[in-house]
Amino acid sequence: MKKAISIGSRLIGEGHPPFIIAEMSGNHNQSLERALAIVDAAAEAGAHAIKLQTYTADTITMKGAYTITDQNSLWQGKELYELYQQAYTPWEWHKAIFDRAREKGLEAFSSPFDETAVDFLEQLGVPAYKIASFENTHHPLLKKVAATGKPVIVSTGVSSLADLDESVRVLRENGCENIILLKCTSTYPATPENTNLKTIPHMAELFGCSIGLSDHTMGVGVSVAAVALGAQIIEKHFTLSRKDGGVDAAFSLEPDELKSLVVESERAFLSLGTVKYGVQKAEAKSTIFKRSIYIYQDIPEGEPFTDKNIKVIRPGDGLAPKFYDMVLAAKASKALKKGTALNWTDIVM
Repeated sequence: MKKAISIGSRLIGEGHPPFIIAEMSGNHNQSLERALAIVDAAAEAGAHAIKLQTYTADTITMKGAYTITDQNSLWQGKELYELYQQAYTPWEWHKAIFDRAREKGLEAFSSPFDETAVDFLEQLGVPAYKIASFENTHHPLLKKVAATGKPVIVSTGVSSLADLDESVRVLRENGCENIILLKCTSTYPATPENTNLKTIPHMAELFGCSIGLSDHTMGVGVSVAAVALGAQIIEKHFTLSRKDGGVDAAFSLEPDELKSLVVESERAFLSLGTVKYGVQKAEAKSTIFKRSIYIYQDIPEGEPFTDKNIKVIRPGDGLAPKFYDMVLAAKASKALKKGTALNWTDIVM
């Protein structure tokens, strides 16, 4: 078993319940009051962490660089610079948001999108870093976060296997000992069909590190299935209400859904257990409800057993049904009353 990774007071790894991250992203809709309410709602729902994104439009792109033309995009027609101006979390809000999270018992950290964001987040004492899919080949950024010595969570969307291998090597070679890779499909929303959760155990074996899921699908079913396949972290976008709108609201969980995710993912984790056969201690009292051979009609001593005078019924107090044919070749060793369980002392061959 690989050693557990500590993010603040939480342990992540085999034998520990899944770590649930509520991703605020731009769902604060440029209101600090709403951002703090999102923190409160995430804590109330039972999430373990709140995550921000730390960038400005100028640290992530430039005016005129690109306009989204994909007809299927939630952000079709928006210039990237305009989108990021709308979605970013003001840096001056971070401390207030992190302080509120800590008051509520949540771990609080962020995804930096350039090196200046790492310097800023270090001043706030974050316990870990998250690298977004679109930044996972940004080697200068990877080197910067690795040098902090803190755990680094990396989303693996829009990346080839070679890309991921390079990124993991860069992190390890620059001082990062604790890496968690998140299976991710970078479409918004994603579909169950393009999520490919079977990659999770393969990725864990291939890279020898903890694995989770950054889930952009609707609902919680995919995340729960991921836990059953070994995911140790689940990250979901979170909002107070999808009807309130916002850049990521359409594929974000609402409070009741996040609470369901916390509960059901832990149930999935607890159900994994170990490879086990045989009657479990918890089942012992239920063996009575298995079938056995019973006397179905009064039988005089010496009379042969037939399919008319014995029957396989519940409860399981008599001879097991596997002996039925053997009993049919035998005779009653004594008079037997209807409704009694048949035992070895009752038969003679």
